[in-house]
Amino acid sequence: MSGVRLLAAATTPALRRAVFGGDDDDLDEGGLRAALGLCVPGGPDLGGRGDRWICAPSQAALQTARALGHDDPEVEAALADPRYGTWSGLGLGDVAGTDPEGLQSWLTDPAAAPHGGESLAAVRQRAGAWLDTQHDQRAVAIAHPVVVRAALTHALGLPDAAVWQLDVAPLSLIRLTHRTGRWHVSFPPVG
Repeated sequence: MSGVRLLAAATTPALRRAVFGGDDDDLDEGGLRAALGLCVPGGPDLGGRGDRWICAPSQAALQTARALGHDDPEVEAALADPRYGTWSGLGLGDVAGTDPEGLQSWLTDPAAAPHGGESLAAVRQRAGAWLDTQHDQRAVAIAHPVVVRAALTHALGLPDAAVWQLDVAPLSLIRLTHRTGRWHVSFPPVG
């Protein structure tokens, strides 16, 4: 049995402000403190010594890995934050004010990319294709919460639209195991 732990990167100022494409922000003070707090004895099971540590090519993912004691994780482009095209750097409220139809389309149709960037269906495709190559690995993968949602949607075989039904907060940890030819979500006990 193999397993992949999907860990959502800690918070950044852009994530707290709901800014599209703020993936190169550094962790904010609260995000850094929260990540460092996971390293306490009796904390969450973040994997064994033999597990590979992999992260998205973003400052938030890299800094989250480093805060957890992994200074040299593998960087994986398939785990990159979505490309938001013309919405990059804009807040959710800004987009709602300037492109309400486009925002509504993006929020209801995972294949929509009104910003000229990448659709959520495309994010699910690339994150899912990467996940499928990990079926015989033991790894911890750190990415933006929306990428974790996309990978989880793929792992469970849910329709693309289900990405909106999954809430993944920063530093959420999801354990997937692969057996009998498919992914399973594991909910370990607390403590």
